[in-house]
Amino acid sequence: MEAFRQTVKVKNHKINITLPDDFNSEEVDVIILPSQNNEYSIPQWQMDQVRERTEKYLKNPENVTDIDDFLKEIENNL
Repeated sequence: MEAFRQTVKVKNHKINITLPDDFNSEEVDVIILPSQNNEYSIPQWQMDQVRERTEKYLKNPENVTDIDDFLKEIENNL
């Protein structure tokens, strides 16, 4: 799933959102929140890491560690 975030100005209780050319979906969910901090942004390295992990999962979804096994592994390493 690809997420798209954009801060837009409200004019006369209306907004206009232009999606990127490569955003190809016929239906979207829209969540409207008041903008609190325009300076917040997700670091590029973090977005890259999430994309990489998602690609790995999609290529091999049966090779995923169960959350309980994962937590046991962490606990054993403490």
